[in-house]
Amino acid sequence: MTGIKIKTVEMHTGGEPLRIITDGYPTIKGASILEKRRYVRENLDHLRHLLMFEPRGHYDMYGALLVEPSHPEADLGVLFLHNEGYSTMCGHAVIALGRYAVDQGIVKAVEPTTTVKIECPCGLVVADVDVKDGKSGAVSFLSVPAFAFQTNLSINIPDYGTVNYDIGYGGAFYALASAKQLGLDVHKSSTRDLVQAADAISTAVKASVTFSHPESEDLAFLYGIILTDGEEVFSSKPTANICVFADKQVDRSPTGSGVTARIAVQVAKGQINSGQTRQFESITKSIFNATTEDIFNYGPHQAVRVRVKGKANYTGESIFTMEDDDVIGKGFLLK
Repeated sequence: MTGIKIKTVEMHTGGEPLRIITDGYPTIKGASILEKRRYVRENLDHLRHLLMFEPRGHYDMYGALLVEPSHPEADLGVLFLHNEGYSTMCGHAVIALGRYAVDQGIVKAVEPTTTVKIECPCGLVVADVDVKDGKSGAVSFLSVPAFAFQTNLSINIPDYGTVNYDIGYGGAFYALASAKQLGLDVHKSSTRDLVQAADAISTAVKASVTFSHPESEDLAFLYGIILTDGEEVFSSKPTANICVFADKQVDRSPTGSGVTARIAVQVAKGQINSGQTRQFESITKSIFNATTEDIFNYGPHQAVRVRVKGKANYTGESIFTMEDDDVIGKGFLLK
């Protein structure tokens, strides 16, 4: 054996997996969370391959690496892992980590609500965990400052024609477009067709838009594409979307940071008011609730803070090892 022995707790939020890495990583250097993210990316990326890729994971596996927080108020720090690298924010992971922190005693359980402060690469995210009879339940979190980066844009996409879209930031940058204009339906079209269209949009937007963030250039990149049902004006009925991020990875949940970005754009375009709660539905029919709680200036942008609520569940625990002669076991992906 190589000496690798990595322990994880397995969860999912609305069908989207989360592999929480609890033990077995080497020391992670860096004074800040972004420095830790750079260190892991540059020095320990083989372990991401080991845990996210086959045969231990799969193309759409998602991970959370627990690290020592650098923020003085944080209860824990986390780095997010996926098939392409390391994201800056992940709402479905925060929802799962809220339950995990309470259940593991990282934060003392207080009924009816226990607050868990999680340092993510995008900043401090505060999660509120429902607790009843000592058991954790649904979790909501208050987003980092979210904003509409650019709205009412259009771009020519080969094989699809002109596509109208917006760009929102909800802890990561997303391009948002209605699937209907692509001849697709987020409820009925095949996942393969939706992913193909999203990837084409991603390639075009990355080539034409320069991103910037008020606090850090480490956050200034397009993370994903969200194809929606086109129902952007506030309604009591759920609005559906599919998020395709990283290297054509598909989120099974409504996407916490993506929902936040959608709300930020809807506020900027006058499609929803502060305090109104919308339901967002994923391809698995799972639901996140999202409510704007604050509107303020943030650098050159009008920003909002959005409270997103959902539920995560446990699926098991794992101990992963690696044999010396297992070349394939280092990790591979079939596309």
